[in-house]
Amino acid sequence: MDRIALTAGALYVIVLLRAGGTFAVGWLAGAGARRSRFAARVSSVRFRRVERAIQRWGAPVVAVSFLTVGFQTAANFLAGSMRMPLPRYLPALLVGGAAWALIYATAGLGALEVVGRLFAERPALQASAAAVLLLAVCGTVVYRRRRAVRSSGVAAAEES
Repeated sequence: MDRIALTAGALYVIVLLRAGGTFAVGWLAGAGARRSRFAARVSSVRFRRVERAIQRWGAPVVAVSFLTVGFQTAANFLAGSMRMPLPRYLPALLVGGAAWALIYATAGLGALEVVGRLFAERPALQASAAAVLLLAVCGTVVYRRRRAVRSSGVAAAEES
């Protein structure tokens, strides 16, 4: 149990720093956009209506985003760039981050333990997994190189 608590605590600190940093970068990007050539678009009535909606209702979206894969960075960046007030953002960050840390600490450690035991008990599985991984990497490299050669050949044919 101590291992889960320690892992959850470490993951919680990591997610707070990562998501909070993404929010801060979004805030800075939004401030930069408001001072750039996009200032007219950012100050339009439609944009301001969206911004107010995100400021008011975005906190639940931020909290739930931690239960998804890949959406949490976008949600935190958007919350920052749309200037969600900190009194609304921080509780969402704290609750969503805690849920994320607990899920990954329990399910993640459990999955790693199962995979570790499986590989320790079955050396043939280790070799098979390594071979599949090596074939996947080699296949990806070959595919990308062939695609690059094809696209450069098409570009050369279009130039002639």
